[in-house]
Amino acid sequence: MMELSPVVFLTVCPLVFLAGLVDAVAGGGGLISLPAYLLAGLPAHLAAGTNKFAMSFGTCTAALKYLRSGKVALRPALTAALFSFAGAALGSTLALHISETALKWTILAALPAVALFLFLRKDFGGQPVEKALSPLKTALYSALTGLFVGAYDGLIGPGTGTFLILCFTSLLGFDLILSSGCAKIANLASNLASLLVYALGGSVLYLLAVPAALCCMAGGYLGARLAVKGGAKWVRYFIFLVLGLLFVRTGWELLQTFLA
Repeated sequence: MMELSPVVFLTVCPLVFLAGLVDAVAGGGGLISLPAYLLAGLPAHLAAGTNKFAMSFGTCTAALKYLRSGKVALRPALTAALFSFAGAALGSTLALHISETALKWTILAALPAVALFLFLRKDFGGQPVEKALSPLKTALYSALTGLFVGAYDGLIGPGTGTFLILCFTSLLGFDLILSSGCAKIANLASNLASLLVYALGGSVLYLLAVPAALCCMAGGYLGARLAVKGGAKWVRYFIFLVLGLLFVRTGWELLQTFLA
């Protein structure tokens, strides 16, 4: 059992609160929370499992806030959640056979293109776009979104919620707030799939995970409230923040691989 000093809690809890807030608005909270555990000295497997525990509770809190505010399209969200759970399990399996480095290079190349698209399309997600999709097409797009982004969550992880928001907006025509609400439902499913694996493997440090989860829940509630009241503007700002953090982290990891 790892010994936990007050410094560990003071390092992790405020950053996890911030991660919950960011994740509730635009996804990508893991970009803040996971490094917090590593900075506090947790081994990588314990950091990942403890992070999934806390983030699952934060995502659940944010999802409930979006639901109560009427900002979730329930049928597409649940369809995406079902396939996201399966996708996360598939992604974890594929991680054993696919080059993570190649995937990271793909992500590094795609992120600036996504950021540029959002910068040029200032109206993207500001208002819902009538797509006139049949129920079958809506279910299909929701399933594919959950499956592929869930698989990404199982393979890599950070930025999953952000990619879900972008998919719901571009494929189904939802505004960014509705997309964010749906993303929370789907992301919760992939988080729970991963958490189940970590918990069964004994890789959750519950003494730290529980207070971290409480902080993440507080951040998740505040973030969802901010998004619902502030509209698409806040979601856009936070998406740019998450894309920037993801670009820096992925680039740094690839540089370390190159120099090793």
